[in-house]
Order: sequence, then C-alpha cells, then structure tokens
Amino acid sequence: MSRSLTIVEFIEQIPALRAGEDLLLSGTLFTARDAAHKRLAQLINDKQPLPLQLANAVIYYCGPAPARPGDAVGPCGPTTSTRMDPYTPLLLSQGVRATIGKGKRSASVTDACRTHQAVYCVMTGGVAALLSRKVKRAEIIAFADLGPEAIWRLDVVDFPVTVALDSQGNSVFDPSPKR
Repeated sequence: MSRSLTIVEFIEQIPALRAGEDLLLSGTLFTARDAAHKRLAQLINDKQPLPLQLANAVIYYCGPAPARPGDAVGPCGPTTSTRMDPYTPLLLSQGVRATIGKGKRSASVTDACRTHQAVYCVMTGGVAALLSRKVKRAEIIAFADLGPEAIWRLDVVDFPVTVALDSQGNSVFDPSPKR
C-alpha cells in the first residue's frame, strides 16, 4: 500500500525511507533532462545564479509533451536516469534531495545519496499519459530554448513513485544491504 506524502513531508522523512517503499507525492517537482543538467552544472561550476532553488528540490527526469486543450501537460513519463549520472552528485551537493526516473543508478550516485542524505525514486515506464493526469499545473521556468528538455515546474497530486535507492545506499536493483 502506498503512503501519501506532501513533498515537504517526503523530504523530512528521507532518512527513514527505505528502498522498495511505494509513495504518492503531492507538491512541486522540477523536470530536467540531459541538456538542462549540463547547463545547470555549467552555471554551478561558473558560480553563476541558477534559474531555480536546488535546496530541497525534487527533480523528475522527464521532458513533458505538449498539452492538449484543457490539460495541464501532455504525456510526461520518466526517462532513463543513467544519462544524468555524471551530473547528479554535483546537484545533490547543491541541496537536491530526490530524483525520479527509471532504471539503475551508478555507484557514484549511490555514494552521493548516502553522503547528501538523498533518495532516488523510480516509476514504471510506458505510463506517460496516466502520469499526466497527476499534474495539476505546469509551467516552463528555465531554458525554454531546449524545447521538451526545458526545466518545468510541475504541481502534482498523488504522483506514484517507488524508493529505489535510499539514503543508506540500499537499492531495489541490488538487494544486499549497504548499512
């Protein structure tokens, strides 16, 4: 059975969350894919202002499709997370508390989740149209020139995720405990 949590509650409970827990999240997520991650990393490395607050942010690896009339957003399924692995430790060091995507993560991301007390959540691929129904409001907040890879703010209700990598380093992809 899934637990319903606001994003604030989710962030507060990160140290207690365990790999394999199913959650329904409500609140604000930010989307970012490869190109947006590259730009964010460059801004951080150049000590330039960022277009969003990374402290306590939850980043969803997604490039939403255009919305049909009356919808907040079009299909918005997860993308493969490994493409963001080169940037994830840096973003976690800047305060990102959780990422959401699909697939296994690298050892460097596992280590960074332990170091920065962050989690990685997954969701099933192929459900993009169903997930779009969980988005109540959507707007591009940065890098609009990237098209579908722009950074979006999504306000979601009961957005289904599973903790795949907890802040202790335990992973649903490698069931041997890391505590």
